[in-house]
Amino acid sequence: MWNEFLDKFKNKYRISSHRKPNWDYSADSLYFITIVTQNRVCNLGKIVYSENAEIRSKEMILSEFGKIVEQEWFKSFEIRDELLLHDFVIMPNHLHAVIEIFSEKQIESADSLIDNGFDSMTDDGIDSFANNGIDSPANNGIDSIANNGI
Repeated sequence: MWNEFLDKFKNKYRISSHRKPNWDYSADSLYFITIVTQNRVCNLGKIVYSENAEIRSKEMILSEFGKIVEQEWFKSFEIRDELLLHDFVIMPNHLHAVIEIFSEKQIESADSLIDNGFDSMTDDGIDSFANNGIDSPANNGIDSIANNGI
């Protein structure tokens, strides 16, 4: 059975860590990250399909929550000199991004930078927009290091 290969924590199956062993996640590097909404709720928008005789296309239409996430995402990089945004995409229940840490001083880890700032800013923005218990984004951590072919 497939679950024989999964680790257990407190007698529950869990996914093994994506983290590279012994890597310093505060190191200057490129990082591919994914931030997933809590409970994977699709509240950031929807994908709209259009088709005509010549072109088939898909477009992500951001919801009001998605617009708040986009706005606060850009703001995160305006206020943090040690982070550079290379590219990102918002999907209905998650965000993918390639970010770069470059700093001459010791900083907290990449996921802490995102978790401590972006998460609280989006929570505040969404709470002020609609204080109705809708789940806000939850950081899923860094997926991979995108440096030197790693």
